Amino acid sequence: MPNPLPPFDLDLLRSFVTIVDSGGFTRAAERLGRTQSTVSLQIKRLEDGIGRRVFDRDARELTLTPDGELLLTYARRLLTLANEACDRLMEPEVGGTVRLGTPEDFATVHLPDVLWRFARAHPQVALEVTCDFTVNLLDGFARGTYDLVLCKREPQGQAAGTGVWREPLVWAASERLVPPTDGPVPLVLAPYPDIYRKRALEALDAAGRPWRIAYSSPSLAGIQAAVRAGLGLTILPKEMAGPGFLIVGGEFELPPLADTEIALYRAAGLSRAGERLAEHIVRSLETVRETAG
Repeated sequence: MPNPLPPFDLDLLRSFVTIVDSGGFTRAAERLGRTQSTVSLQIKRLEDGIGRRVFDRDARELTLTPDGELLLTYARRLLTLANEACDRLMEPEVGGTVRLGTPEDFATVHLPDVLWRFARAHPQVALEVTCDFTVNLLDGFARGTYDLVLCKREPQGQAAGTGVWREPLVWAASERLVPPTDGPVPLVLAPYPDIYRKRALEALDAAGRPWRIAYSSPSLAGIQAAVRAGLGLTILPKEMAGPGFLIVGGEFELPPLADTEIALYRAAGLSRAGERLAEHIVRSLETVRETAG
């Protein structure tokens, strides 16, 4: 007789993921509006059903077992698909226009699949997406130009907006660039007030390294073309340093770079369509992070 399918009850998986995200059973119970004993019982049911332990209860802090880490990845995927199905089947009437502002590089790398999935679940919603520098996006947001904005910023957690992505930054160049031995570091950067420009100049100044702006452009494509041509160094999110770029550091005696953060800001009085898109972006990027990790 074949083995029964594992009990991937969505309610159990949702409690499991909430425990991980909250860092404990007590906080998870508060977020779920349940008692701690109920949440503990749900995890016992989940573990009994799959015949594996998902949490290491012998550790001083709540930690996942290897089986728990594997299940977490699939649990996030299953919950995302379930939410998409509910959105499509139970609320097909959601419509209107949502105005989203986002940095160009983040939109290019991370958002195409996220927005495609949203559009598939909500075909009546029109998306107006604008790419710009963070300072311009926040200015437009304050003036009511956008319903949602994704902005680059120094890590702040949940102090303002919702932190949805952590960006490890690297110094990037091409093999055409000859490492400077005694002169200033040639830089290819976006104009002020770009956060990467600020980060690059502050890091070099703190390390006592002289620099010069060899090329400046407000276009991401323009910056990438100049770097590939060997005109200078730039700062990129690590995942964007693909073909045509070299991650550099020691040979150029460059200082290390701290991460930046992508945060999602919601306008007051956001429409149902806007709320749906905001929830979808947060859920989708959580899934991408877990899968990548």
